[in-house]
Formats: sequence, structure tokens, C-alpha cells
Amino acid sequence: MKTIGLIGGMSWESTAVYYRHINQEIRRLRGGLASADIAMRSLDFTEVVALQQAGRWDQAGALLGQAGASLARAGAECVLICTNTMHLVAEPVAAMSGIPLIDIITETASTLQAHGRKRPLLLATRYTMEHGFYTERMKAQGIEVMVPAVDDRKIVHDIVFNELCQGQVRAVARRAYLKIIDRAKANGADCVILGCTEIGLLIDPDTLPLPGFDSTTIHADAAIRFALGDEAARAA
Repeated sequence: MKTIGLIGGMSWESTAVYYRHINQEIRRLRGGLASADIAMRSLDFTEVVALQQAGRWDQAGALLGQAGASLARAGAECVLICTNTMHLVAEPVAAMSGIPLIDIITETASTLQAHGRKRPLLLATRYTMEHGFYTERMKAQGIEVMVPAVDDRKIVHDIVFNELCQGQVRAVARRAYLKIIDRAKANGADCVILGCTEIGLLIDPDTLPLPGFDSTTIHADAAIRFALGDEAARAA
């Protein structure tokens, strides 16, 4: 089994999902007391958020890149950035880490393609929905991403940071997300990307008005395939 490197803490609520999901799947595939070989750096999210708000993506990339390099020194053979937004700096993180970076956008796009989906609604942080890096990379793979209207983007973003990242999961927030999804369905969306790693804490992708794709579990599953190689393929 290869060692998985996780850059987490952004927020730790979703990093815990990565850790649990990866280990549960390794145990399912291998049985008994099997668990994953994981190295983790869990960053102080307040520091990362301050850089996001200031638009200092260069400094954020250096911070995460240093974390990736420390994981490589600890024996990690791949690295995952456990958040969608910080894939804006995936290139410098991969370069500084010096080990393969498993990219959440690439993995999510591949999953949508495998299911024949081409017009997803993206639910994510304001940075991911508005910056352009995510939609541009999806478009390069033949996927036309839809984002909510301005007011709805604020609702999605605020629920992520003010509630989900702080461990609050409220029915009123779930209803707000479902209304946004209903509006997107009426406007031609053919699926929903849970494009923030905390959103799966709030809504179940299998119970939505449209087919749902949780980027967190998609990303974690890619790490499992990397770690187990042919063994994971045989078990699939």
C-alpha cells in the first residue's frame, strides 16, 4: 500500500470526512483491521482564510506547498489538497511537494464524463464559483458549469463558512440549498457538483432533485485507487 498525503484543516470538518472515508473503504476492501497509510498536515484555517480574503493566493500556494513538501519528507507518495477552493494554487503546491498531486477538479470531471453529465450546477465557496479557475478547467474537458445567481452564491458561501465549517448543520440551510438546486434544474442543469468539501455534511447527493456528485468522496476514492493500485481495480 502506498502512503497517502493529506493537506487538511480547511476545514477540519471535511478533513475528518476524508480520513473516515478512506479508512472505511480500505477496511471494506481488505477486511479485518486494515486501515490506510496516511500522512497528514492539518493547517490553521484562520491563516488560510485571511490569505483568501486578501487575495494573496501566492502566499497561500507557498503555505500549502510547504505542507506538501513536509508530507513528502514524511514518506507520502501522493498529496491531496482537501478543499476545492485551494486547487486554485494546485500547480505551485504540486511543484513544491515533488510528488503526484491528485486533483479534485480532474477527478470530478472524469466522474461526470463517465456518467454522461455535461451541464452541472456548481455549489461551492464564492472563490470557487466566481474566480474562473474551476469553470475553465471543467470547460476544457467538455463540461459547461452553471453557477447560482449572485444572491444564491452568497447564500451558499455563507452557509459553508458560517455554519458547515463550524460544525453547524441546519435544516433551514438544507432547504435553502434544495431551492437553489430546483432553480438550476428549471434552467437546464443536468446534475449537481458538491464543490465544497463540507457540503456533503449538509445534503446527501443521492437524494437531490438532480443527480449529485460529492467531490469529497470522489477525491478520496481517487486516493484509495492510488494507494492500492491494481488491488483496488480488481475489487471494483
